[in-house]
Amino acid sequence: MRLGESPSRRRDLLPKVLWIGVWLVFLSSPVTDLASGGHTTGGTVAGWLGLAAFVGIYLTLVFRNMIRSALPPRWVGALIGALGVLAVLLSLTLGRHWLGLFVYVSVACGATLPLRAAYWTIPLTAGAMMLVGLHVGEDEAFDLLLLVLLIGFAMTGVRQLVRTTVQLRQARATVAQLAANEERLRLARDLHDLLGHSLSLITLKSELAGRMLPAHPDKAAQQVADIEQVSRQALVDVREAVTGYRRARLAAELAGAQVALTAAGVTAALPAEPDLTGVPEESESALAWALREAVTNVVRHSGARGCTVELRHRQTLDGPKIELTVEDDGAGGAGNGPGNGLTGLTERLEKAGGTLEATGTRHGFRLVARVPAGSAADVGSAS
Repeated sequence: MRLGESPSRRRDLLPKVLWIGVWLVFLSSPVTDLASGGHTTGGTVAGWLGLAAFVGIYLTLVFRNMIRSALPPRWVGALIGALGVLAVLLSLTLGRHWLGLFVYVSVACGATLPLRAAYWTIPLTAGAMMLVGLHVGEDEAFDLLLLVLLIGFAMTGVRQLVRTTVQLRQARATVAQLAANEERLRLARDLHDLLGHSLSLITLKSELAGRMLPAHPDKAAQQVADIEQVSRQALVDVREAVTGYRRARLAAELAGAQVALTAAGVTAALPAEPDLTGVPEESESALAWALREAVTNVVRHSGARGCTVELRHRQTLDGPKIELTVEDDGAGGAGNGPGNGLTGLTERLEKAGGTLEATGTRHGFRLVARVPAGSAADVGSAS
């Protein structure tokens, strides 16, 4: 059982019962008084019945926050009132040994009432005990005064601690759920980007192999070998994405873009391998994913004959940036709205501190991705 947690099984309930039962040791004074035989038979019987009723009401109040069906607030107020009445009656009729019952009334106020109500009912309980003590035992009342006040207010602190613990546990569960959702989104983005690019390339090469097969079996065999290599790499990429170890590299994506565009019959103008010295890995990875998504869209949707990829370093008011531009002359555009790929890419770039612009142009479609450069390193650009 943890702090602030309701017992759901009998095994969990036992520690809570033992913890609460220990504090009933303060009832030893009334019990000793009844067992001493200093009262009449009727008084002793009434004392035992009153003590049993007092303990039963007290335990009911204390357990109210430990069970799923807590008592309604009006019942809580009524039961605390009954505790106070019993404490007054038993103390006045049976003597000073019963003034300790006010300690339990104070505990019940601090443990069950709202804080504003507890802040005035606890001093009220202490005041009632002092008034009763003037009739049955002033010294005992003064001895218990500080205990009644301190233990009552201490219980309000315990309640706040329990409430904070419960809220922290709920917040931790919420954070875990958000982390799980973020991981699912990451996996969905990676699988979309990985499989979309690889399957598009496999489809193109399969079509080429089919057209080459009758007249050029050697070239068709080369395309089939390329299909095997792409599929194996896609399998590796998917495994790495699932385990969370994959980090895309821009140089590798540039080489893959050249292969994909050439296989699709698109004239490609790409930069040489860039110098990314000092560029954060997260920024490079985001640009690599942006290039993969852009090239996949060119191959699958644009119907373009040419595609230009540029990579530039720019100095902005927000600091140095690396800017990737992919522009084609196709008519596919962005469709009626951003698809899953562009949506996921936007999220990926925002996480790296970058931005994405995807706009149709007069002669085709342009995608611009910007990420923090981290340093003023020079990067290559297609001429």
